[in-house]
Amino acid sequence: MASSTKFIFITGGVTSSLGKGIIAASLAKLLQARGFSTTIQKFDPYLNIDPGTLNPYEHGECYVTEDGAETDLDLGHYERFLDTTTSQANNVTTGRIYNNVITKERKGEYLGKTVQVIPHITDEIKRNFFKLGEEGKYDVVITEIGGCVGDIESLPFIEAVRQAKWDLGQNNFLVIHLTLIPFLAAAKELKTKPTQHSVKQLLEAGIQPDILVCRTEHHLPQDVKKKLALFCNVQLNCVIEAMDAETIYDVPLLMKKEKLDERVMSKLKLTSKTNTDLEQWKDFLGRLKNPTQEVNIGLVGKYVSLPDAYKSIIEAFVHAGAASECKVNLKLISSEELHAEAIPKKLEELDGVIVAPGFGERGLEGKIEAVKYVRENNIPFFGICLGMQVAVIEYARNVLGLPEANSTEMNPNSPDPVIGLMEDQKNVQQMGGTMRLGSYPCELKKGSKAYQAYGKPKINERHRHRYEFNNAYLKAFEEKGMSPSGINPETGLVEIMEVKNHPWFLGAQFHPEYKSTVLTPHPLFVRFIKATIENKKTK
Repeated sequence: MASSTKFIFITGGVTSSLGKGIIAASLAKLLQARGFSTTIQKFDPYLNIDPGTLNPYEHGECYVTEDGAETDLDLGHYERFLDTTTSQANNVTTGRIYNNVITKERKGEYLGKTVQVIPHITDEIKRNFFKLGEEGKYDVVITEIGGCVGDIESLPFIEAVRQAKWDLGQNNFLVIHLTLIPFLAAAKELKTKPTQHSVKQLLEAGIQPDILVCRTEHHLPQDVKKKLALFCNVQLNCVIEAMDAETIYDVPLLMKKEKLDERVMSKLKLTSKTNTDLEQWKDFLGRLKNPTQEVNIGLVGKYVSLPDAYKSIIEAFVHAGAASECKVNLKLISSEELHAEAIPKKLEELDGVIVAPGFGERGLEGKIEAVKYVRENNIPFFGICLGMQVAVIEYARNVLGLPEANSTEMNPNSPDPVIGLMEDQKNVQQMGGTMRLGSYPCELKKGSKAYQAYGKPKINERHRHRYEFNNAYLKAFEEKGMSPSGINPETGLVEIMEVKNHPWFLGAQFHPEYKSTVLTPHPLFVRFIKATIENKKTK
């Protein structure tokens, strides 16, 4: 391990969903703005090997990294805030830890020892804690421990954190505990007891938090901070208030105001390389909060009751909207509620429509009807992954005159399978990690809308799918006005389809939303927003 690397661990208590990921990303952003190279990793206590097979309702979207890892959606926050890429090493689950240990045991690597949670599981967790620090690329590695202190499934991780302190030494190790200070309306009082109990559980596990970050809806008065400091064994200036923010992108500035980065640097004996440079970030926030126009965009999908299922898409619209000083009002529309009669009422007021990714047949016909409506009524359309496939099926049925056209995912016996399985997918038995995953190259056709958006002939984009456009139908599509504007140069597979005589009709087989960040909004989203603004003017 690079001895110069400092390690910060972020734990959570009282309740889940307090925003450990946003606090981790905000702290990393502040340290990065001071010139430190920083990365963040997430350790999840569930037994799935990765989130790839989890229903989005269970855990929100599955985020995909450049190297094809299916990961927790918090890694999306890390990349959006830091503008740097993450990898398989940045997300580890209990499932992966146990899988590694059991694989070693089966190979006989433990030389007949009894394999136990301590030391074998905790050693494997620590090995993964320190992995990114060993590369020598990072000054600071921030590790977010998923779940809540006190959960049975989190115990081995908390024990590994306790041990890590002794492996790393005094000034290389820091624990931040994120907790909740509830406000009891009846008593008109902020209550510190849940936080005291949470810290007590950490202390029982042998960990003394260095900094408390307190989520609250009301400002913490000095006497409340003093009480927390006294009962939780932390310095008064290390009780940090984290008020609810208007947008997650405010949090780095709020944490700077609370001096979180300064407290961390003083405890880790880090001396700042540069002054905090957050000018671009502030510029983005200025454009985000002071839009000069607004558009209404419908997001059609089947998981709309949980917006986290489309987290990266929603954030990509925030970035692209800010780039055009435009407020994007996203209306989430369930594809299962869309049928021919209901569509005009639901879609006519929209300036643009995006059909989201997904798997399975549920809601497919609703998506097809929505695409037909926006194509025929010249409303800007953007399809992502399954959204592009739906656009292809709709075009085949209604323009090419193939009424039974379909994807073999939905109808294996379709006489016109315009979307089908790649050859190397046909014999796949397992679900997890077996799709086309990660970054692949794509060559763009000059003069196309995609080329205009990117402004260059070659791009790389991230994928997460099994089914592809069936090239046997390519000529028929081109003759009828839908053409491929992006092709994978290695496989000849279609990556982007466009309709020529339309204000903006584009479907992408890849997931552009994964690469959109605060400082580099994704060109396709930016161009789509511009098309919706233009379309609104011509209405």
